[in-house]
Amino acid sequence: MSLTPEHLRYASTHEWARLENDGTITVGITDHAQEALGDVVYIELPELGKTLQAKQQAGVVESVKAASEIYAPVTGEVIAVNLGLADAPDSINTHPYDSWFYKLKPSNASELEALLTAADYQTHVAG
Repeated sequence: MSLTPEHLRYASTHEWARLENDGTITVGITDHAQEALGDVVYIELPELGKTLQAKQQAGVVESVKAASEIYAPVTGEVIAVNLGLADAPDSINTHPYDSWFYKLKPSNASELEALLTAADYQTHVAG
C-alpha cells in the first residue's frame, strides 16, 4: 500500500499539500501517483509569480509510461519552484513527499481544509 502521511492534505487528483509555518503551502504528488506513473523522466513546473486557481493545471509530469497533468490543490501565487527536479526528476519515485514541485502563497488558506485527509485519500484511491 502507498504511503499517505497523516499531516498532509490531498487532492482527488493525487497532489499533496503541506501547510508550512509561514503560511505558505508546498505541493507535490502522492506516492500512489508516482507508483501509477512509473519512472518519472521530466517535470514541467509552473512559472514563478503565476496565480493558480484551485483545480487549475499547474504543470505536467512525464514518465516512461505516460504524461499526467498536475493541478493546484488551492488558489494562490507560485512563490517557489523546485528547480532540482529538472536534474533529478526520478527523485519523485524515491521520495515523493520530500520532492516537492512548487510552493504557493494561498489566497484563501481555508481551501486547504476542503482537501482530503489521509484516511479520506486512502479510501479514494482504494476505489
